[in-house]
Amino acid sequence: MSTYVISYDIGTTGIKTCLFEISNQIELVASATANYPILITGNGGAEQDPNHWWQAMCRTTAQIFEKTPIPKHAIEGVSFCAQMQSLVLVDQDGVPVRNAMSYMDSRAGNEMEMGIMRGVKVSGLNLYKLFRSLRITGAVSASVKDPVWKYNWVKNNEPELFSRVYKWLDVKDFLVYKTCHKFVMSEDSAFATLLYDTRKGRKGFNRELCKMMGVNMDHLPAICKSIDLVGTITEDAALELGLLPGTPVFAGGGDASLIGVGAGAVSEGDTHIYMGTSGWVSTIVRKQLLSLKSMTASIVGADPNSYHFFAELETAGKCLEWVRDHLALDEIDLFLEKKEICDDPECIHKSLYDYMMFCIKDVPPGSNGVIFTPWLHGNRCPFEDPNARGMFFNIGLETGKTEMIHAVLEGVCYHLKWQLESMEKCIQTSPAIRLVGGGALSPLTCQILSNVLNRHVEVVDSPQNVGAVGAAIVIAVGLGLIDNIESSKNLIPIAHRYSPNESNARVYNEYFPVFKSLYRNNAKAFKKLNQTNC
Repeated sequence: MSTYVISYDIGTTGIKTCLFEISNQIELVASATANYPILITGNGGAEQDPNHWWQAMCRTTAQIFEKTPIPKHAIEGVSFCAQMQSLVLVDQDGVPVRNAMSYMDSRAGNEMEMGIMRGVKVSGLNLYKLFRSLRITGAVSASVKDPVWKYNWVKNNEPELFSRVYKWLDVKDFLVYKTCHKFVMSEDSAFATLLYDTRKGRKGFNRELCKMMGVNMDHLPAICKSIDLVGTITEDAALELGLLPGTPVFAGGGDASLIGVGAGAVSEGDTHIYMGTSGWVSTIVRKQLLSLKSMTASIVGADPNSYHFFAELETAGKCLEWVRDHLALDEIDLFLEKKEICDDPECIHKSLYDYMMFCIKDVPPGSNGVIFTPWLHGNRCPFEDPNARGMFFNIGLETGKTEMIHAVLEGVCYHLKWQLESMEKCIQTSPAIRLVGGGALSPLTCQILSNVLNRHVEVVDSPQNVGAVGAAIVIAVGLGLIDNIESSKNLIPIAHRYSPNESNARVYNEYFPVFKSLYRNNAKAFKKLNQTNC
């Protein structure tokens, strides 16, 4: 018997809504996408209007039913996969008191300094607070972009708005409230506040840690599991969404939790790389680990039996978006006007990104000596620096745009290699890496990553949908269709496999130390030029 479910994948700049059929495998029936803006302010702020997420969710839900004869009464559950560590402060009616502060927001430098960077220090952090945080949560709010500092920023800078706060939610949890009027937060989102006690028998927000970080515990919602049925769609939400009242709503999880699930990287030692707007490297481990040196930590996921050892890159695909908007304008205009660039049918593409990939496919490895750093909005791992920025290094008179665009792809891959290298100082990663996200749609990107890492790279079917697939698996476990999250691995086969080219890998191995040196050699300059913006 088939089961039909809807998954909402809420990313940084857009939502993808997917209708899946679950039987002996998970099949996409229909999907729809919608975009929304992110406001980058001049003081390191990055904000979004939560109502834009809901409006996009409603539009795309209507669109999928225009594409399929599946009736609305056949939908047996909805769930979510969403960007994490945003701060969504709402009043008693679930109405946001201000724009959400994105995971990219870095304006709370003063709050972080006052909160954890004074007194006797280790690794730049207050010794006592560091020790207590590590003992209670297994992690620490060591980044200016961590949500507790944003919370305190609002408290210090917008006291009138802060006085209206009833609950602190993340992106997914806000949308859960919109659908079923329940203030809840899944365990992975609760951990992402870095106020969550991970010790055995003490799971929940920790009172001591909240007091130490200046957080009112009354602002924190109830905690649930990702697979929990938390409510049903209300009459008013059903009217806006176009679904039936009473449709089950499952808690879902954050993208860092569920993208790996959708990738099939669910067993101990499985490593996956995500290349979407942001990027990361993640490996499944059975116990909590932390490397302050490389800003890599074990995070709570959707599976209660494991953790994700996780290293984040703020801007991955966002770098390609920047290239599209600011560097490839002439080529894009030509493509849109003519769509007859050459006799080769390969050059006729539906996607502008595909066309860019076609234009750079013959650039040699190493982009003729040009290196790009992908730190367009600061960086977290393996170094924490909100002042870091992107650069093109070693441009000459003969350098063209094709080399520069190619170097952007390589720069993202270099940084992911750096994260993987740092991770392997603590654990063993898998010999073959699962690559997912929009970046995995490009064979050129997959091959470059394989060459840079000098490893096999595996890609699943529809890698851009894995977050939604992960949310569908959450529903499947919640409905009892499969036993647990780890058993979902059998539902997600490999579609493509890429092997490293030996000569290309040698080039990248030679250039990689140069890439790493660019931050060390320019850190002081980054601070001088950008510290006033943080």
